[in-house]
Amino acid sequence: MSKLLEVKDLAISFNTFSGEVQAVRGVSFDVAKGETLAIVGESGSGKSVTTKSLMRLLPTPQSVIKRGQILFEGEDLVNKTDKEMQKIRGKDISMIFQDPMTSLNPTMKIGNQIMEGLIKHQNMSRSEARPKAAELLKQVGIPHAEKRLHQYPHQFSGGMRQRVVIAMALACNPKLLIADEPTTALDVTIQAQILELMKDVQKETGSSIIFITHDLGVVANIADRVAVMYAGKIVEIGTTEEIFYNPQHPYTWGLLGSMPTLDDTDEHLMSIPGSPPDMLNPPKGDAFAPRNSYALKIDTELEPPMFKVSDTHYAATWLLHENAPKVEPPAEVKRRMAGFSKTGEFLKGEEGEDQ
Repeated sequence: MSKLLEVKDLAISFNTFSGEVQAVRGVSFDVAKGETLAIVGESGSGKSVTTKSLMRLLPTPQSVIKRGQILFEGEDLVNKTDKEMQKIRGKDISMIFQDPMTSLNPTMKIGNQIMEGLIKHQNMSRSEARPKAAELLKQVGIPHAEKRLHQYPHQFSGGMRQRVVIAMALACNPKLLIADEPTTALDVTIQAQILELMKDVQKETGSSIIFITHDLGVVANIADRVAVMYAGKIVEIGTTEEIFYNPQHPYTWGLLGSMPTLDDTDEHLMSIPGSPPDMLNPPKGDAFAPRNSYALKIDTELEPPMFKVSDTHYAATWLLHENAPKVEPPAEVKRRMAGFSKTGEFLKGEEGEDQ
């Protein structure tokens, strides 16, 4: 598959009163046409900063792209002016934000909010945009679409509002759809419906998706590949099967170990000890070393490179060095890996009403 997006050695900092926060530190990845890439990691790992930078939505002058390229269809978005980016946002690249309550304007009718993008980017008149807006609502599973166009956000449930946000993002048939934790505030049944909807939409439109979440379990049934982020870096990347069934980085082990399965009988879930590092002063060597019970002496001195596990699987851990001791994932992680298929089925949920 040809590459739609290539991010190369991206580094982003924020200038604060306390100093320079190094939020993203040399991130590289690509997204093929029609592919879904999930980016996972704890809060503060740099997921949202990375993806918002793709649309150049970071606040200025506080944020600074220190280095790197964001190549979208071969063009570097880092060098685009804000006026040039306005033509790309919503049209070629769209974003579904985390909270539909704040993504929608409470004073505007739903129809007008969807039509806005159609009028701006598709050069439609209001009379042309209205039936298209109704069609989009039907596409995302909202009944009585023509009537709903005249309603306000407060007249929709949380799941319905998120469907509206997805309809807005899809209005101009974007080539790349960025979903920033779109199911966080929803219950499990509605969460499953939204994920299924995104898969269906992708099949129909052929768009690429970047799905951001802190929950590895959520991406099991939607992602083709998974990138694991920690302290502003990608520490492991591979196909979904490789990340779930052959994880190599101790941080990925921790994320998998903290994910419950249906046959879990323990009173307590695994947890990763400690806290993420202060990005004002990132630690020397491997940033995960202070929380890593498998850390080697070299982890506190040198930052590990990306070691190749397979043609599609890479991980930044010194444990993959040929001279490193052979270490296997903890027994608890292996057990969860074995029980994951059941959890994946569970996450699909059951069909339910979403009115």
